[in-house]
Amino acid sequence: MNTVPGVANKLQDITASMSDYNPNALTVQQAQDIMRAYIQPVCGIEKLTIRQALGRVLATDITSPINVPAHNNSAMDGYALRGEDLADGQELKLKVTATVLAGAEFTGTVGRGECVRIMTGALMPAACDTVVPQEFTTKISDDKIRISAGSLRAGDNRRLKGEDLAMGTIALHKGKILTPADLGLLASLGIPEVSVQRRLRVAIFSTGDELRSLGETLESGCVYDSNRYTLYGMLMRMGCEVLDMGVVQDNPDALEAAMRSACENADAIITSGGVSVGDADHTRQLMDKLGEVAFWSIAMRPGRPMAFGKIASAGKSAYLFGLPGNPVAVMVSFYFFARQALQQMSGAEITPLPIFSVKSNADIRKRPGRTEYQRGILSVRADGELGVSITGSQGSGILRSMSEANCMIILHDDQGNIAAGEKLSVLPFAGLI
Repeated sequence: MNTVPGVANKLQDITASMSDYNPNALTVQQAQDIMRAYIQPVCGIEKLTIRQALGRVLATDITSPINVPAHNNSAMDGYALRGEDLADGQELKLKVTATVLAGAEFTGTVGRGECVRIMTGALMPAACDTVVPQEFTTKISDDKIRISAGSLRAGDNRRLKGEDLAMGTIALHKGKILTPADLGLLASLGIPEVSVQRRLRVAIFSTGDELRSLGETLESGCVYDSNRYTLYGMLMRMGCEVLDMGVVQDNPDALEAAMRSACENADAIITSGGVSVGDADHTRQLMDKLGEVAFWSIAMRPGRPMAFGKIASAGKSAYLFGLPGNPVAVMVSFYFFARQALQQMSGAEITPLPIFSVKSNADIRKRPGRTEYQRGILSVRADGELGVSITGSQGSGILRSMSEANCMIILHDDQGNIAAGEKLSVLPFAGLI
């Protein structure tokens, strides 16, 4: 695939460079690769206090202004001594000359055969390079201790200046999604605020004359729209700003108005419905009119139909993700396609989904030639290993199965039937859903 990193490549140029590109028979990997080559990060930086920065994407590298720790210090409560006093295979008796507390500096000297009582984090006295934990010592008198032979080596239990982080080195890299531990690290460096990428603005709407929003009357043949609420939850988990545009009718004028409004007010648009074979032709015509959009039939189940590209209106543009209308297919398509693309747009480091290999608790039917995503329940087997079972019926409209599941079973395109006890790829939902 011939693309230039950091340069906006045309979608048609990307697909034209693929010798095996077939929009009607695309593999999951091919679709992911095209998105990765096409997506460009959104610009926009703001400065926040570290209390406000949790979950945000770091916009610049953070260079440590200090050494961490700032001085050689004790890694535990015990006694600081000179390593040269240690003799292999011999018991050692030392005189205790002082006590050093954390936050205080000992300015005296420690001679041969002497030591000081020291607390965790306290500065190491000059000439001392070793700490013996107090549980490895025996008190002989108020000012003398004994250390058993072979219980210590020179340099043990001492933290060196700059050991965790040396001054001038990168503490956190650009693109890092800040965690609670990162906030603590920033505070330990004396850094009160950081530059972060602005939040992505994502517009969502569903299409379909049969859809009703919550609070509306449910006429015969109609259903409540659940997809916007699912998408809202997944996007909020990613830290996006969500513009919910409701349900859009299946007519060209309403759809164009929604597309233009979304494009002019958001960085990305995620729609559900209107991309399957047999859907109204005006959907495709409109997307083509507003920009460059590819309509794909991906070799996967659920979530086969998808539209992807970019549209423009009033001088602004937005990436478009046209997801299928079935509730489970929406979630599958989001996690395996839109999620990584949105991470890339936000300037975040791309974090692969945490996929594990787990034994199947039962036989699973599968035909080669497509990737299948089945809802599963992870549990501990009688043999102590993790096992996984499907939730039951795997219809793409059964949203309850996603609520009951705690993982997604991934059956790769080259796999056939799975026998009980065979290893499967599994994506836990913890932290995702």
